[in-house]
Amino acid sequence: MSTADLRKRFEAAFMPNYGVPPAALARGEGCRVWDADGREYLDLIAGIAVSSLGHAHPALVEAVSAQAATIAHTSNLFLNEPEVLLAERLLGLLGGDGRVFLANSGTEANEAALKLAIKYGKTNGRTYFVATENGFHGRSMGALSLTGKKAIREPFGPFAIDVRFVPYGDADALNAAVDEQCAAVFLEPTQGEAGVVPPPHGYFAEARRICDASGALFVADEIQSAIGRTGAWFAFQHENARPDVLTLAKGLGGGLPIGACVAFGGHGEIFAKGDHGSTFGGNPVSAAAALAVLDTIEKDGLLANAAAVGETLASGLDTIGHPLLKGVRGRGLWRAAVLTGPHAPAVEAAARDAGFLINALQPDALRLAPPLVLTEEQARSFTTAFPSILDAAASAVKES
Repeated sequence: MSTADLRKRFEAAFMPNYGVPPAALARGEGCRVWDADGREYLDLIAGIAVSSLGHAHPALVEAVSAQAATIAHTSNLFLNEPEVLLAERLLGLLGGDGRVFLANSGTEANEAALKLAIKYGKTNGRTYFVATENGFHGRSMGALSLTGKKAIREPFGPFAIDVRFVPYGDADALNAAVDEQCAAVFLEPTQGEAGVVPPPHGYFAEARRICDASGALFVADEIQSAIGRTGAWFAFQHENARPDVLTLAKGLGGGLPIGACVAFGGHGEIFAKGDHGSTFGGNPVSAAAALAVLDTIEKDGLLANAAAVGETLASGLDTIGHPLLKGVRGRGLWRAAVLTGPHAPAVEAAARDAGFLINALQPDALRLAPPLVLTEEQARSFTTAFPSILDAAASAVKES
């Protein structure tokens, strides 16, 4: 079917919460994808920071195929070897003194973290939670209660827990909001859905100090930032500020659905038998995929590649002088091209016309979160083309 056919049928069959996507992707190889009409694109969004190894990577194909041909599902009534190996591998990367819960998504990982924090709070007489304005932790009712984006949060309130929101990056405001009654602080190392907005350097370490001083749990939402995205396995490592609870998803599975909640030290013992569960959590196919992702990142030096190619991408954008482009922010292969006005949708469309997939994340910000296998040459192909993309967007804005 053509893109037009698929879009028409999508609109007729699906709820309208997504609108109708502009392109129908049919296949991929490395950092390149082709749509249903055969048109080729350089993929600079990777399924929203998910496809860590790009598309059709041999290691991922082999791991998924072999596991699906062996046993594809066990449920939590039985254990399987890939889930055990994955939990052990994550703990090894994180220092080894924790416990893991495997789920299907980032939202579910955050739900597990929230339930841990609620139980911790009830056990210790702590009654409220702190999160940040414009933060994003998911759309289920628990995760949404922690999400500071009013447009998506407020239509579904009220919520069952007391969450107090503070400005992101303001350590003084965070310190003032957290006392001995606070059960947990939920933070992203960089706000992803808000526009890849990093805090001042030292903010994460200061959050760690504030939680240590008050006894509140420090929960780091690394759904988007972990698994090499910033040039380190985990973004908290840039400030040596390990949280009490860490949530993971997206890039961990390389395209297969998986999430993880990791609690360190004694916090890994908060859940008792029956406190939480997941039918598909620890699925052997997804766990095998995650192991292949971790092995390949390590074997192929993709942490260093993310750091180096990310700098090439950022420096290339920084040298562009254009009325629509204000600057670039972010780290590694997780960047935002910041615009001078609300022109992101027009720039996204112009980039797609030029053969590049990027994401209009905010009206004035474009997200770049390509596969970790992106090459220097591919990064330069985009930065070289970006001035003409901006010109085309400017013309479209003017005509409209």
